[in-house]
Amino acid sequence: QDQLAESGGGSVQAGGSLRLSCAGSGYTGSVHCMGWFRQAPGKERERVAHLYTNNRIPFYADSVRGRFTVSLDNAKNTLYLQMDSLKPDDTAVYYCAARISSGTCSVGDMQYWGKGTLVTISS
Repeated sequence: QDQLAESGGGSVQAGGSLRLSCAGSGYTGSVHCMGWFRQAPGKERERVAHLYTNNRIPFYADSVRGRFTVSLDNAKNTLYLQMDSLKPDDTAVYYCAARISSGTCSVGDMQYWGKGTLVTISS
């Protein structure tokens, strides 16, 4: 059973916007943090944004701060990533991830991963 399922990827021109969604279900335990990560061709997976479910304070990578917004709808068990002012460097497969146990929420810490959704930004 897939615990996380992303949607909303696609192709847009630079300067455009996209909104990614991640529907979560079937966790064993309460979610501690959720986040968005991305992996561009030939590069390592990197964290884009994440938040802790208890306080919902968001954290952003420097490269996206001011352009991306992460939010969580608990009622729908859905995590969102609003991406504005997109750049060609934002082209990547975007993954949603969650962690159940307490701790940090970097790439190596997440326990559940979605299959990813492709975002392509043309110049």
